[in-house]
Amino acid sequence: MPVKSWRTALAAFVIDVALVTLFVLIGRRSHGEANSVLGILDTLWPFLVGLVVGWLVTWAWYRPLAIIWPGIPVWLMTVAVGMLIRTSAGQGVQPSFIAVAAVVLGVFLVGWRLIALPFVRRRRTLAAAQQVAVDRAVR
Repeated sequence: MPVKSWRTALAAFVIDVALVTLFVLIGRRSHGEANSVLGILDTLWPFLVGLVVGWLVTWAWYRPLAIIWPGIPVWLMTVAVGMLIRTSAGQGVQPSFIAVAAVVLGVFLVGWRLIALPFVRRRRTLAAAQQVAVDRAVR
């Protein structure tokens, strides 16, 4: 995989982690929970494990900005695995929390990819036009 692709994949993963972290911070604040480092990590780690599982299962680094594959499966696995881990760890998992987590993480993890899509397409179009210009100049 070219260096540029690895940079894109790393940036996409960092954005996903940041958005899952933002979800946790917003949730903890809305419930009046202390934002201690241990409290944040206790809430965060199940969802980060779910995110990593989603990235590994879908091989997301090959097409990190794609919506259908891996975007939607990464979102669903983040929620599902996160909730399964929370349940096994004895953390609260209410149906309303599952619904809110699914909606918010869906908006975050799929939404940023939807926003990025026109920019990626424009960059590809410009790169293709530049390649055509180079090809014509070589002839």
